[in-house]
Amino acid sequence: MSDKFDKQTAGARPAATVSKDDGPAPAAIKAIPVRHYGRWISAVVVLGLVALLVNAFATAEKIQWQAVGDYVFDSTVLAGAGRTLLISILAMVMGVVLGVVLAVMRLSKNPVTSWVAWVYIWFFRGTPVYVQLLLWFNLALIFPVLNLGPIYKDEMVDVMTPFMAALLGLGLNEAAYMAEICRAGLQSVDEGQTEAAHALGMSHGKTLRRIVIPQAMRVIVPPTGNEFINMLKTSSLVYAVTYNELLRATSTIGSTSYAVMEMLFVACIWYLVITSVFSVGQYYLERRFARGSSRNLPATPWQKVKANLTAFSRERSSTV
Repeated sequence: MSDKFDKQTAGARPAATVSKDDGPAPAAIKAIPVRHYGRWISAVVVLGLVALLVNAFATAEKIQWQAVGDYVFDSTVLAGAGRTLLISILAMVMGVVLGVVLAVMRLSKNPVTSWVAWVYIWFFRGTPVYVQLLLWFNLALIFPVLNLGPIYKDEMVDVMTPFMAALLGLGLNEAAYMAEICRAGLQSVDEGQTEAAHALGMSHGKTLRRIVIPQAMRVIVPPTGNEFINMLKTSSLVYAVTYNELLRATSTIGSTSYAVMEMLFVACIWYLVITSVFSVGQYYLERRFARGSSRNLPATPWQKVKANLTAFSRERSSTV
């Protein structure tokens, strides 16, 4: 043991020592960031174009901006915005519920239910929403009376009100798209999860509720949020069935006050406000469902703004 130790210590190289005669230590490297002149030029060009566009609308003599401010909180406009929000939420709920049912039917091993779901999706995705709204609104031309036997019987014109035509037209059309979204989400879950649940004695329905659907929500939620934002805008098509939503309310005021463009700007303002609020909610909902699949959650909008401001201040200080 001693001979081996002596050989190792004898063959070991001595530690390097720095003496004063070797000269001064090298200076620290000062990193100079690369200047991206193209970014500054493109930013100036874009800001210039935006300024020209804003100036063109601001100085337009035929636009009465005072009318926009006077009518943006008008009671008729607020009532129309409320109806837009109501019909969008109800149609989306109908679309989600029916879409889940259609997705399960489409994935069923029963050829009849699978075929019926496929035909439904094929029809409602293949025809425009505008045409479907008109079909529901004019259904009384084919069926003057809605006769459900001893359950219900009434004139079709009394049943198919503008609200009902708008709800059916938007909700049933949305169900076709939600069926494909839900089907994609269900198929994204590994089949081993279903096999393991069945091995534990779970029924097919319980496996869907407890195992498959909770995992599929991570895939279903993002496009569902996009569909709801799109529904808020698509609801303007119910103008055709005389449902008094936001666009119809502003158009009515514009036709009587001769401020057509101004009232369209008011409608745009409220559509932007509503969609922006729900876009924020969609973002945080996606962030919540991403907790189980991502270790590093995406930064919130405020965190992104703070990071960009910090990076900009650092780059500015380094160039000075």
